[in-house]
Amino acid sequence: MGGNPVATFKFLGLTFSYVNIVSGLLASLVVFLLVFWLSRNLQLKPTGKQNVLEWIMDFTNGIVRGSISGDEASNYGLYAFTLFLFIFVSNQMGLFINIEGPSGDILKSPTADPIVTMTLALMTVMMAHFSGVSKLGFKEYFKSTYLSPFKFWLPISVFEEFTNFLTLGLRLFGNIFAGEMLLKTIGGFAFSHGITTVIFAIPLELLWQGFSVFIGSIQAFVFVTLTTVYISQKVQPEE
Repeated sequence: MGGNPVATFKFLGLTFSYVNIVSGLLASLVVFLLVFWLSRNLQLKPTGKQNVLEWIMDFTNGIVRGSISGDEASNYGLYAFTLFLFIFVSNQMGLFINIEGPSGDILKSPTADPIVTMTLALMTVMMAHFSGVSKLGFKEYFKSTYLSPFKFWLPISVFEEFTNFLTLGLRLFGNIFAGEMLLKTIGGFAFSHGITTVIFAIPLELLWQGFSVFIGSIQAFVFVTLTTVYISQKVQPEE
């Protein structure tokens, strides 16, 4: 899945995608360099780039506090901050540096591949369950997660956990993948009938790129928000 063929290699019996590794490493490097640059020469009275960094931290901390109350919220602030920046950069990357080679994609948005988004979703779900066990103990965690409000609720609760995992990863993948596919379609249309289609395609491409930036930002916000909601359901179960 992903439109174009993808070069892969095997390691310890597992199949890895070159484009996912390169794109993921590039997105991680961009996030690291951005935060490193913004965090230089910190002062008690923030100015300039320090204001930008503190605004991002306040924004992600606000998402966490919106779902997780009390002292628990501070435990997940760094995770939400890192997750938001990585998904935000990954969502936008393919809009500006989508590179294709003779044998398929070379560089694209990491989040345009379901393997990446499902991995992020799995990481979040595992953290939520681990946090629940750590906070409540396994017995209370199992009771509040699978046997509440009734004991016969167990099959429905197990199914709900599975659908939460699927929807979290597939929602992000679907939005980013669809956006990049439409951009490629517009690009193909631009060179289909000479200069006439180029003239029509340029404003269309710019318009859709702007809309895709908006969609990518919203999807990063939605993913982090749902992440904090799932964690809060495990560490702060309803009575």
